[in-house]
Amino acid sequence: MSWALQFLGTGNAQATELGASSVVLERAGKPCLLIDCGPDVLDRYHAAYGQPPRALYVTHTHLDHVGGFERLFALRQFGKAPGSTTVFLHAALVPLLQARVADYPGAAAEGGVNFWDALKLVPCTRGFWLDGLWFDVFATRHHVPGTSFGVALRGAFVYTGDTRPIPEALAQQAGQGERVVHDCALVGNPSHSGADDIEREYPEELRQRLVACHYASATDAQALEARGLQVARPGQRLPLPDPLPVRADAG
Repeated sequence: MSWALQFLGTGNAQATELGASSVVLERAGKPCLLIDCGPDVLDRYHAAYGQPPRALYVTHTHLDHVGGFERLFALRQFGKAPGSTTVFLHAALVPLLQARVADYPGAAAEGGVNFWDALKLVPCTRGFWLDGLWFDVFATRHHVPGTSFGVALRGAFVYTGDTRPIPEALAQQAGQGERVVHDCALVGNPSHSGADDIEREYPEELRQRLVACHYASATDAQALEARGLQVARPGQRLPLPDPLPVRADAG
């Protein structure tokens, strides 16, 4: 069974030409899980797969990661793409996501519709099940503590979303040869990792498996590569190792 991550967009909130950072986990060429849903993500997803996502994981609720929710609701609720999308996120993010995307009075002008009627919301804490696989969820460091969470599939990949360096978390989540997609700008700041942070905080072995994402421009991507980092590009497909068997204590 071949596994891959398809990068839909790789830019930060200002790098609109690169698309909002988002990836799709593919299994044998078919989409399994979309990670994050910024304003342009559904267009890119449809161009790649011809349909809306059936499963979505949300790392945090900044609008460049959840700005596509209103359109996703409309696609599912009003018949252009009947069916449902399962939305996984850490339980701590439920009130934040509700406030961001679902709390506007009157989900439909005609009334009688709740925003979450069209989507299946599945809060989690340690992780979640999808298609017989267990995905681990772990805290990251982005703005206020407890408001951002990465996701990992044991043996295959770790996706941090926006974060400062998290060596302790990756020592636990990325110890089985996983590919690591990590927030990395050319220069870091209090909410995002920079190239010098990556070089300082992570051992060489992990850096060889790390792929930088959420950067500011194509020029910055070239500069990151010049420093020896692997850098994701929009539309790139990253092959993954096969997931390891589900742990006995999963769930």
